Amino acid sequence: MPHLSTSVPYTLTRLGVVMAPDPAEPFEAGGVLNPASGRTPDGRLHLLPRLVATGNVSRVGLAEVELRDGVPVGVRRKGVVLAPDEGWERGLNNAGVEDPRTTWVPSLGRHLMTYVAYGPLGPRLALAASTDLRSWRRLGPVQFTYQPDLDTDLNLFPNKDAVFFPEPVPGPDGRPCYALLHRPMWDLGWFRPGEGVHLPAGITDERPGIWISYIPADEVNADLTALARPRDHRCVALSQFPFEELKIGAGPPPLRVPEGWLLIHHGVTGYAPDAWDPTTQRVEYGAGAMLLDPADPGRVLTRTAEPILVPDTEDERTGTVPNVVFPTAIEQVDGVHFVFYGMADTKIGVARLDRRP
Repeated sequence: MPHLSTSVPYTLTRLGVVMAPDPAEPFEAGGVLNPASGRTPDGRLHLLPRLVATGNVSRVGLAEVELRDGVPVGVRRKGVVLAPDEGWERGLNNAGVEDPRTTWVPSLGRHLMTYVAYGPLGPRLALAASTDLRSWRRLGPVQFTYQPDLDTDLNLFPNKDAVFFPEPVPGPDGRPCYALLHRPMWDLGWFRPGEGVHLPAGITDERPGIWISYIPADEVNADLTALARPRDHRCVALSQFPFEELKIGAGPPPLRVPEGWLLIHHGVTGYAPDAWDPTTQRVEYGAGAMLLDPADPGRVLTRTAEPILVPDTEDERTGTVPNVVFPTAIEQVDGVHFVFYGMADTKIGVARLDRRP
């Protein structure tokens, strides 16, 4: 049964597993998870899963979605489309291009991919663009413009869970802008022991939350790489409810609905030690939802006090990181929206998005 919310009239109903690791594929030894999605120029629906090889080395794959009666039921693999080939995507003992999110932006005629480059300084945001989902042009690491009123430099901090809106939105000064949601993490002690947490001005809660940054549309139209230099940073939402006790982060690209921008997000509760090894955590990831103001997408209109999807099946409760549902992609098939999500950091599931009357 779907979990209901009185504040956001949307539900998720799980439908099953659409992709699991293939034992014959060495790049999938550590799991297939947290996919992006999109359609190739011929209209065929694809996932771009994170493929994890031995040693926690991640690549981005491409897999065509198989449908049965309009419902995603499986995939056909089509290889790797992005690997940690650049120096800033590789460290001495780690490497990876992780957790891609893709947004089709009609005004640019491109899919915009955000991904986590797991390089020498840990997880950093990076961007790539494509017209066909197969060939990707790296736009480079995200370089956040310095903003004096924050009293900090966002480039100092690890960042994850970034995703673009699918169309220009009003910027802080009313100009049309492309907007990026992201999630900075303020604890620098992981790579500089003793440094601890450094919070921006005006933020008193050290738990990671959802932020928004903007890039003027006219600058992007003149130079696509401007997307990698966002500015006008602002906190959108922090943890508020019990299922978000540890942190929250954005999920699939925001979906325009009658009430505003629907953002499906994840909330985390439980225990997470001060380390990057997810296998040491004792956490639960659930999916929530919030509505953002179309006139000011950095403002939350309302949000769910309870999750709309929680780990419940064996595939969601058992895996590399147990008790995880992690939504990352949303697509429409024959008028129905489907959300794709990571299951326990091992498999990929699909759920149907419905609006209650």
